[in-house]
Amino acid sequence: MNRALNHLPETPTVLIERGVLGRNLSQMASFAAQQGLKLRPHAKTHKIIEIARAQLSAGATGLSVATIGEAEVFAEAGCRDLFIAYPLWPSPVKQERIRALLAKGVELRLGVDSPQAAAAWAGVDFANLGLMIELDSGHHRSGVAVDQVVEVARAVAGSGRVLRGLFTFPGHSYAPEQPALAARDEHDCLLAARSQLQQAGFEVDGLELSGGSTPSVTLTETGAATEIRPGVYVFNDAQQLELGRCRWEDIALTVAGTVVSRRKDLGQVILDAGSKILGSDRPAWASGFARIMEVPEARVSALSEHHATVVWPAGEALPELGTVLRVVPNHVCLVLNLVDEVTVINAAEVVGTWAVAARGRNN
Repeated sequence: MNRALNHLPETPTVLIERGVLGRNLSQMASFAAQQGLKLRPHAKTHKIIEIARAQLSAGATGLSVATIGEAEVFAEAGCRDLFIAYPLWPSPVKQERIRALLAKGVELRLGVDSPQAAAAWAGVDFANLGLMIELDSGHHRSGVAVDQVVEVARAVAGSGRVLRGLFTFPGHSYAPEQPALAARDEHDCLLAARSQLQQAGFEVDGLELSGGSTPSVTLTETGAATEIRPGVYVFNDAQQLELGRCRWEDIALTVAGTVVSRRKDLGQVILDAGSKILGSDRPAWASGFARIMEVPEARVSALSEHHATVVWPAGEALPELGTVLRVVPNHVCLVLNLVDEVTVINAAEVVGTWAVAARGRNN
């Protein structure tokens, strides 16, 4: 057991292993450089200024964010190259917030996925605002089909905005045996959309072709994407473990929880870490709501708001009351929006705390 757990003032608490985090950042930066890809990591995963700065120092060209609020936080921290990877609708309030970001010298891109949204930006007197058309490469959430990209691009041109590129989120990579297929779908979609634009007379040289989710990013094929936007890779989580996209030693974030109840007759213990700190995501294929770092065979079988039920491996002694365990959440992005700060550890030592600066900035 990590001796740093003995020095925690409270549980539950979010722990970040600094050494593992640094290694994850370095490995992704090296992959991007070797493949000739720009790295624009998605900061919605961590929401932490110190991590954003480390990503930029490691070679990231800028950051992806999910909301204007996140963009505001990271712009204030000094990031001047931001992509809001989301199909924003330009309401009057959002227009004013975008204007304020641009006034600070931020180079800003944002997503559109309809002619109506592109046209809605026509009356907005913004200089240096670039639009990115979102494509549906198989996830079937937001994004347009390839055969609709020319119509949206024409609306972008009519709005007076600059078309900066195309992007997609291959979210169907989040399922067993799907990452490679999702990477292929992304590749084909980006190339086909680029070809459609070229045939329609658009200048395509210099267009950014952006993709790359964490499960599929290292499977990105050359020749299509120019930029990748993984997010979860900084920490990894139980989903990545079960998809075979990371190893236990690549897990940088865990939630420390204390055994507060134990039932020998049921072969289970209860931790003081529930859905209000772990999140409650559990895809149908996942083997539990979370995993236990110290005992890989254990499973979190149920979550209440402040309780995690952990089924212990048959034949193994249950941990004693008061034992602190590290829980690996299924979906790490949820965790950072549930806490104000995280505890940073280095091997066996607690070395500090980081504020979750963009927590709650959901609009």
